[in-house]
Amino acid sequence: MQKAFPELWILRHGETEWNVLGRLQGQFDSALTSKGLAQSTRQAGILKLELSEKEVRVYSSPAGRALRTAQIAASGLAVECHPALQEINIGTWQGMTVAEIKLAHPELDHADDPHVWKFQAPQGERIEQMKARLERFLENLTGPSVIVTHGVTSRMLRCLVLGLDVSNMSLVPGGQGIVHHIKDGQAQVLQ
Repeated sequence: MQKAFPELWILRHGETEWNVLGRLQGQFDSALTSKGLAQSTRQAGILKLELSEKEVRVYSSPAGRALRTAQIAASGLAVECHPALQEINIGTWQGMTVAEIKLAHPELDHADDPHVWKFQAPQGERIEQMKARLERFLENLTGPSVIVTHGVTSRMLRCLVLGLDVSNMSLVPGGQGIVHHIKDGQAQVLQ
C-alpha cells in the first residue's frame, strides 16, 4: 500500500540566466531572468487561488533562484529553507552544458531518461543518495505544503509521492511557471 502524503503544491524555480545559456546549475546558482520573475508572479496567482483559507507551510531549497521564486510565489507566507530540497549535485559537471559533458564523456549513456544520466557525474550525487534525502524530507511533512525546488528534485519528489519508479523521472511533466498539485495520490498541473 502506498504511503499517504499531505496535499502538496510543488514548484520549480523560474527561468535563470544559466537556463537561458543551457548551463547545468546543479547546486551552483544564477539569478532569475525577467521571464523567471514573471513565471514566479504567475505561480503566485495560481497559489493565491489554491491556498485561500488553507493553512500551509512553505518550504524552499536554499538556492537563491528557488528562494526568490518562493518569496514571490508564496507572497505573504513565511518561507522555510530546507537543504534536502537542493538540486542534484552534479559534481564537476556543474556549470557545463550538456554538449560539453557529452564531448568530455562520450562513453556515458545519455539515451535513456534525460534526467537519470546526471547521477553519473564525477564527484556528484547518486540516485540513491538523492532519493534518501527526499524521502526523509517527505516523512517529516505534517500537513499541506508548498515546495519550491528544482527540475530534477521536483521530478523525483513527485515520483516518490506518486509511487513511481525514480529511474523514470521523464514520465512526470516538468516546466517553469506552473504548479504541480498532488492530493490523495492524484497529480494535476495548474497553469
